[in-house]
Amino acid sequence: MKIGLISLGCPKNLVDSEVMLGLAREAGHELTRDPAAADVLVVNTCAFIDSAKKESIDAILDMAQHKKDGACSRLIVTGCLAERYRDELRAEIPEIDAVLGTGEVPDIVKAISGAPENRGRQNDAAPLTFFRQQTARDTGPPSRSTRLPAGSIATGTRPDYLYDAETPRMLATPRHYAYLKIAEGCDYKCAFCIIPTLRGAYRSRTARSILKEARQLVASGVKELLLISQDTTFYGVDRDERGALARLLRELNDVEGLEWIRLLYLYPTTIDDATLSAMADCDKVCKYIDLPLQHASNTVLRRMKRPGTRQHYDRLLNRIRERVPGVALRTTFIVGFPGEREADVAELSSFVTDHHFDHVGVFTYSHEEGTAAHLLADDVSAAEKSARRKRIMTLQKKLIRTKNRRRVGERSRIVVDGPSADHDLVLRGRLSTQAPDIDAAVYLTDCDPSAYRAGDFAEVQIVGARDYDLIARPVRFGVL
Repeated sequence: MKIGLISLGCPKNLVDSEVMLGLAREAGHELTRDPAAADVLVVNTCAFIDSAKKESIDAILDMAQHKKDGACSRLIVTGCLAERYRDELRAEIPEIDAVLGTGEVPDIVKAISGAPENRGRQNDAAPLTFFRQQTARDTGPPSRSTRLPAGSIATGTRPDYLYDAETPRMLATPRHYAYLKIAEGCDYKCAFCIIPTLRGAYRSRTARSILKEARQLVASGVKELLLISQDTTFYGVDRDERGALARLLRELNDVEGLEWIRLLYLYPTTIDDATLSAMADCDKVCKYIDLPLQHASNTVLRRMKRPGTRQHYDRLLNRIRERVPGVALRTTFIVGFPGEREADVAELSSFVTDHHFDHVGVFTYSHEEGTAAHLLADDVSAAEKSARRKRIMTLQKKLIRTKNRRRVGERSRIVVDGPSADHDLVLRGRLSTQAPDIDAAVYLTDCDPSAYRAGDFAEVQIVGARDYDLIARPVRFGVL
């Protein structure tokens, strides 16, 4: 049969989608990008925040319409929304034929064939009571396109699945880079986060499995590996393997044909000196740290149930820059958390100014049932949350604009990702300090685009700067 799949959410979810595609292809099914031509449609969903849930619901309803209008005979919903709202989805969207939670990725082939699905089992965790806040959206019958299921998350499957190097996988990223999930799940209990409930406890893959998959990916043409998990610096700790991440980086650094190794989703209290030393020593490990800090006010951090303090973060960031010269720092913050006051936002602004991050993302707090924070009053208005986000992002734009202008004249090495979406004669690339999709880019001008393919590396000179992006031209014709 022809299988079409939509993947929503984070790169960790994308890897699950790639595994499902690989399993479907191994079973003899054909893959299609055209939902109107698909016999079976799969939507791999996200449920992290309210906007992600809405996007997932809208995608499911769009595919349900294709089922009515096209060749599609089955609609399958997978991923975090399925894990969280299995029964509600089936009840509210009867076009759905199968629902697979985060621990049921290997069941995709059975779901495609129409085999009876596993309806899940009762979670052994202590029962919790969740309260759904009444909003204007809930006071009347919402349109079907915006309805979000209310559901309890205490009756899904136990999410303990973990793929390995033997698992079929079909990459959905450009050929020259791939995400490599080194662990699954999370042991932290951050007040705003539902992921531990949806993904289970932290569990690391073996280094042997990761290295084998890395070599397989490189053999297929991958030049950049992005290591991901819920907390990448916690890797191996659950297996009593202290220093496991540093050892893994050094072993990956020896993989022939690999150009860049990038770490995403590091945690501020699990970064050790061994990892920083490996980053500094290994030429293939990008000097890039993605460190979601979430806030800088001690009061808000305590309410968020985040370990660490502003003072700890100050010392950590200074230590990182000292141990890894030239490192680029990326972070994310949440504004509008319950109880956040003007003084807390001022503290966050001061923190951003002090540390001049290379990349910053700011999210407005989403009041999610099933989290500890849902028991708190959601006392910051939507308008104020938006204003606070704009305030921090405006500050960051000002800081990065100044930082980028100082880079004009520098020579650097970039990877070419492909043509620019805005101009056929301009190429889009990245420095080693820029991750795909989430960071700014380098636009390569004054060149023959036909001389470069996606995945080529080139030496360039920075000749201009926008607010976030950089403009460059080749130092010499051709690729490295």
